[in-house]
Amino acid sequence: MQKKRILVAALNWGLGHATRCIPIIKALLKNDYEPVLASDGDALRLLKKEFPHIICLELPSYNIKYTEDPGNLKWKLLFDSPRILNVIKAEKKITQRIIRDYQISGIISDNRWGVRNKQLKCVFITHQLQVLSGNTTYFSSKIQQKYIEKFDECWVPDLPGSKNLSGILGHLKTENSAIKYIGPLSRIEKRSLPIVYDYLIILSGPEPQRSFLEKRLMDAFKDTEHRILFIRGVFSVEEMSLKNTNINIRNHLYGAFLQQAMNSCKYVIARSGYTTIMDLYKIEAKAFFIPTPGQFEQEYLAERLEKLGIAPHCKQENFSLEKLENLEDFSGFSNFSFEYPFRDLFTLFQRK
Repeated sequence: MQKKRILVAALNWGLGHATRCIPIIKALLKNDYEPVLASDGDALRLLKKEFPHIICLELPSYNIKYTEDPGNLKWKLLFDSPRILNVIKAEKKITQRIIRDYQISGIISDNRWGVRNKQLKCVFITHQLQVLSGNTTYFSSKIQQKYIEKFDECWVPDLPGSKNLSGILGHLKTENSAIKYIGPLSRIEKRSLPIVYDYLIILSGPEPQRSFLEKRLMDAFKDTEHRILFIRGVFSVEEMSLKNTNINIRNHLYGAFLQQAMNSCKYVIARSGYTTIMDLYKIEAKAFFIPTPGQFEQEYLAERLEKLGIAPHCKQENFSLEKLENLEDFSGFSNFSFEYPFRDLFTLFQRK
C-alpha cells in the first residue's frame, strides 16, 4: 500500500525554519509517511543536504532582506507587503500543482502562509502567535492570527504553561483548541562529550547583519588564546582562515558534525533566534546572545532570557570580550523533556 505523502514546507528566512522541520520530517519517516519537501534558497539547499533521497521542490521566494539601518526594517517590510502578497498567491498556485502532481495527502507549513489547501488537512508551525513589531504589534499579530485560522491546526514548538521558551510570542491569553504545544523542536540531541572548545560561535540570519556581526566577532577574537569554533552560517566552497590557530572556522556544519560541536563546547555565542534557543535548550547549554538589530522578536527573547537568569546578552554594536566575563553567573538552559507524541499529532492526516 502506498504511503501517505505529506508536503513539508519551510520559510527561507535564515535557516531556522528549515532546521526545526528536520525532526518533524524524521518523525514522518518513522511513522510510515512519505514527506515531500519544499522551500527556496539556502533553506532548500539545507533540506536537500540533510535528506538527499527525499523529493525537494522549489517554492517562490519571499526574498525578505534586512536593511543596513535596523530602524528601517519595519518600514521596508511594510513597503514590501504588496510584493509578499503576490508571492503568497503564487505559492498557493504552485501548492495546488504539487498536490496534483505528487498525490499529497496533507500539509505541514512552517510560516509559509500560501502553502495550504481547503481539500486537505493543513498544519501551520510557528512560535509567533503574536508578531512583535514595535508600535504596529497589534496589527502584525492580527494578520498572523488571521492566516493561522485558515489552517486546521497550529503547532507551537514550545512548552505549554508559564514555564516556557517563547513568552508572549507563543502564548495567548485566550485558549484555542486548534493550537497544540508540541515541545521545542531541535535536530540536536544532548551527548556527554569532552570539552574541545571554550566558545562555539554560530552565525545565522539574513544579510547584511550576518556579515556585520561576523566582522565584529572576528575583530574581537583575532588575538584570543581561547579555543574557538566559528561557524559562519554561509553556503560557500571557499573556507576562511586566520593566522590565529586557536580559531577553527567552518562555513557550515550539518547533522552529526553540528551536534558534536554543540556538545563539546563550554559556551555558545549566537543570535537569539528561536530555533537556536530550542537547540540550546535541548543540550542544556550556557550561552551569550547578540540579537539581530531591528528584529523585535530576537530582542524580546534575549531580554527575557537575561531577566530569567538563563543567559546574558548585548547589542551588536556594544559587543566586546568583557561582556562574556559574567557568563557563569547565569544558569544556562534546562531541558524539561516535554514532547507531544508525533504519532498522535499525525492522526490529523488520517481524518476525512
